Amino acid sequence: MSERRPETTARRIEPLATLPLFHKLAGRKAVLAGSSEGALWKAELLAAAGAELHIFAGRDSASFAALAEDPAARIHIHARRWSPEDFDGAALAVADLDETDEIRAFVAAARAAGAPVNIVDKPEFCDFAFGALVNRSPLVVAVSTDGAAPVFGQAIRAKIEALLPAGLKGWAQAATDWRPSVQARELPFALRRAFWELFAGKAMAEPEREPTQQDAAELFAKLAQLESSFDGKGRVTLVGAGPGDPELLTLKAIRALQSADIILYDDLVSPGVLEFARREAKRMLVGKTGYGPSVKQGDINALIVSLASQGKHVVRLKGGDPGIFGRAGEEIEACQAAGIPVAIVPGISAAQGAAASLGLSLTHRDHARRLQFVTGHSRKGELPDDLDWRAMADPAASTVIYMARATLPGFREKALAAGLDPQTPAVAVLAATRPDELRIAATIETLPERLAELSATGPVLVLLGRAFGSALAEAEAAADRRRA
Repeated sequence: MSERRPETTARRIEPLATLPLFHKLAGRKAVLAGSSEGALWKAELLAAAGAELHIFAGRDSASFAALAEDPAARIHIHARRWSPEDFDGAALAVADLDETDEIRAFVAAARAAGAPVNIVDKPEFCDFAFGALVNRSPLVVAVSTDGAAPVFGQAIRAKIEALLPAGLKGWAQAATDWRPSVQARELPFALRRAFWELFAGKAMAEPEREPTQQDAAELFAKLAQLESSFDGKGRVTLVGAGPGDPELLTLKAIRALQSADIILYDDLVSPGVLEFARREAKRMLVGKTGYGPSVKQGDINALIVSLASQGKHVVRLKGGDPGIFGRAGEEIEACQAAGIPVAIVPGISAAQGAAASLGLSLTHRDHARRLQFVTGHSRKGELPDDLDWRAMADPAASTVIYMARATLPGFREKALAAGLDPQTPAVAVLAATRPDELRIAATIETLPERLAELSATGPVLVLLGRAFGSALAEAEAAADRRRA
């Protein structure tokens, strides 16, 4: 088997209609033209952000009077039309205007002064857009549809509002207040990140209540413990990516991906799963493709230890569950031998994903008393010679065969010789839970030859047993309909 060296892969972000940015406006000049309700709303937003706001509303400036009475606001109302000189030193320019010629003139004057411009409800003239806001300041969430569907954006904002407790505002403010104390310690990056992970965990565990000084004391006490025991080494987390559907990731897996410095991932990990990763994390493919070029397991072990020894948080991302034919044991032993802390985040197994896609239970009590997972692939790439063939032939067992594409014919012969009924239902599932999932339902007597109907690439799982009889019956009924 040829060796394929791990290569750092470029991070890829799906195309963005617009780049989301958060603009610091406190004490900076902003220009607003117009007197409509839309202009008033934009004036409130700009004032709330602390801008030195100059409003040019002509003769219709009365609607802004109440806003200007706020002693904390820095608002200047001009009862005249704007002029090009008004843009000098402006950080932003906003207008709600109707006449196309005036809009073009406003945009040209703003851009000549170097100020990004927004024309309310006219995206073709805009350099930036206002999103639908969820305000837990200093925690702020903005939703944009690039002007295509504002009402849809507002509906999404309402959903997020319901998901984010109001108490998170207090936790966000606590982060602002406590950050100087963290910075003053001049900690290495790993410890700073550890503190903020502890902070986030506490905030998300009790988001409804206001943080207290007792919370601060507990967090800084834990930080002191970490600091006293810190030896410069990082840590390793073995994370189950599930069978492919990103929505099957656990919350704990997502948190691990978002705290990683480096992610070592397999070929079986779908791009959608990697989208949950921290953007700054380096990603390295260490693929292990059955019957094809692969990175040697020993090299992977050495790479994990080397990176973690540099103080990195290494996430080893594996398809399915890392503890089910994922070679997690060897990686754990390598970390333990090097004194590297290692944790496991389980994932939805391929077997569970495949059964769910089929709409079947792995252990229907009328058909199965036992569930067994076996591998069809030994260290030598052949059918393992130490399988318990009497167990494989058990009519009351549901058997899941991993990596069975090339060895299923040999499995069939030995299982039938041990007494397995040749009419036992068997289902091969390619790329379980993914959009390109394919299935073949047959009997164990005929399934091995039919595997050629599946794509030559992608993970194949075989489900064997009477619990899968309904899948076979459905496939046979569909074949009868086609023949008719």
